[in-house]
Amino acid sequence: MRRQEKKQKTRRAIIDAAFGLLNEQRSLSSVSLREIARAAGIAPTSFYRHFDDIDDLGLTLVDEAGLALRQLMRQARSRIDAGGGVISTSVITFMEFIESNTNEFRLLLREHSGTSPAFRAAVLREIQHFIEELTHYIMAHTGLGQELASLQAEAMVKLVFSTGAEAVDASLERRRELAERLVEQLRFIARGAKAMAER
Repeated sequence: MRRQEKKQKTRRAIIDAAFGLLNEQRSLSSVSLREIARAAGIAPTSFYRHFDDIDDLGLTLVDEAGLALRQLMRQARSRIDAGGGVISTSVITFMEFIESNTNEFRLLLREHSGTSPAFRAAVLREIQHFIEELTHYIMAHTGLGQELASLQAEAMVKLVFSTGAEAVDASLERRRELAERLVEQLRFIARGAKAMAER
């Protein structure tokens, strides 16, 4: 294996190990560099060949979690193009993300209101990317102007994240109930935006 490939593989192992150590009791701030190195199968000193410190790793984790969520929602749009309902398909896809990427979503939730200004700013950046992508999608598919589309996108994204916080540790049955409620609430927002545009 070439040196660069080995380096990338080790970096990936560190990122995966860090995500694996997060759970409902443990946030990034409670995980030590030594634990991450042990879980990744490397010496603690090797960590510094890939990241400056835990904060540098934390920013990478936020970027990865945000990117994974955006990629999944792009897949939702492909499902929509194949004939699925926009809101219901998006909610189903989002709930699938929470189920299969629980620790990534927990990281976004926790660091959104965490003690590190750098992490908070990074999560806000990810949420803003999400809002911007949704704004463009709404404009392209509804004919709404930028201002209304942006308001609609922001309301939807904030509501989705808030419901996600409730759903992340909920039972399957409760998650289904939350998904159904979320679909109705998102439809209210979409109808409201449409009504404002028609005034």
